[in-house]
Amino acid sequence: MSTKAKTILVIDDEKNMCHMLQKILQNSGYNVDTSFDSAEGLIKINDFKYDFILCDLKMPGIDGIGVLKKIQNKIKETAVIMMSAYGTIDTAIEAIKLGAFDFISKPFKPDEVLIVLEKALEKMELKKENTQLKKQINDIENRYKFKNIVAKSKEMQSIFKLLNKISDYNTTVLITGESGTGKELIAKAIYFNSNRNEQLLIPVNCGGIPENLLESELFGYKKGAFTGADKDKRGLFEEADKGILFLDEIGEMPLTLQVKLLRVLQENEIRPLGASKTKKIDVRIIAATSKDLQEEVNKGRFREDLFYRLNVMPVKLPALKNRTEDIPLLCEFFINRYNKKFNKDVQKVSSSGLTKLFDYNWPGNIRELENIIERAMILTEERVLEPDVLNIESGSKREETRKADYSGFSLKEAKIGLEKRMITRALEKTNGNRTQSSKLLEISHPSLLTKMKQYNIL
Repeated sequence: MSTKAKTILVIDDEKNMCHMLQKILQNSGYNVDTSFDSAEGLIKINDFKYDFILCDLKMPGIDGIGVLKKIQNKIKETAVIMMSAYGTIDTAIEAIKLGAFDFISKPFKPDEVLIVLEKALEKMELKKENTQLKKQINDIENRYKFKNIVAKSKEMQSIFKLLNKISDYNTTVLITGESGTGKELIAKAIYFNSNRNEQLLIPVNCGGIPENLLESELFGYKKGAFTGADKDKRGLFEEADKGILFLDEIGEMPLTLQVKLLRVLQENEIRPLGASKTKKIDVRIIAATSKDLQEEVNKGRFREDLFYRLNVMPVKLPALKNRTEDIPLLCEFFINRYNKKFNKDVQKVSSSGLTKLFDYNWPGNIRELENIIERAMILTEERVLEPDVLNIESGSKREETRKADYSGFSLKEAKIGLEKRMITRALEKTNGNRTQSSKLLEISHPSLLTKMKQYNIL
């Protein structure tokens, strides 16, 4: 979270209430401004962007609901908390619908205000992260949309068609694939193309949190549930209400928690640690794993009933070695990214460099390719990345897999693979001279250009 002091505007016609809140909040590190009537408060909101607004409901002139209605277009990144001694459930619901974060009934203890502000701050930070993610999507020319998500291979296009169909449904998705194939990227793409993209996407690495902490992180806890639980804490399921929870590396989840997750999927409700009652939630689950969950089930390390609950819509991502036609496009994407980061002007990977990339086995998949391009961008002084800066092993590994690549019976697929390799080698032999390459290949120059475009050979 940001360390910069947050700003708060308190609007209340009771001067004593304003002064009391100002003192409490300033002692807690907030910068506090006050207004004793709603008209003055609206002027201040128009002139300054506050992180929080504490607004009384019953005031002369424009009441709290009226204030909310007038500031609808000015508080996208501001948490509004309503206060009232006369509040009803209907009033609270109306305030929430108009954009208020929460509703506090007077009289209240100082800690109550601070707890609500802390919760609001956590949610604001999560929203900020998601806003930044959305900005990144626009900055890279919508590449995260399924139709052009840095992939042209037949396998990935089939996956994008499937994701287009399921994004808006409340279907549980299980994304599988080797490490580094882009499972989290697919989860984000589903989120941004779903009808839940105005709510939160909360990622959780099930293998990165100790077992004794993972349960409280997911389900939350009540004050006094265990030693150190000095206040209520909302779990990530509750934070993701109406949004999406991305459970990465679900295969690492302990069996004891798998039972609780199964209940969430079956009943759409959670029970925080130490709570006597359950809470209804509306959360869509996207799970991902690099493990073979069916094999884990067979070995007794993963619950079969949970596996079937998660595997409603399976999405299996291909390894990079099985979609090498995407390598040039991925290289272009990463070059553009690191040109901006390192303030460079690298244009492309050379033909001989691409040959080296095509011949590699890619055990680390797309993540490994990104690392190689980043390292090459640091090392190179040229505008073209040559083989000497692409620090990978020789192509012998890939040669072993080529036999497997053509173990099928499709002459069409075999012909495409052969043509791509022959064109790349010819370009390497002639240092990129297309006229000479066409003569080596014994095809016309226009035919060579057509095939280069078809196979995305730079």
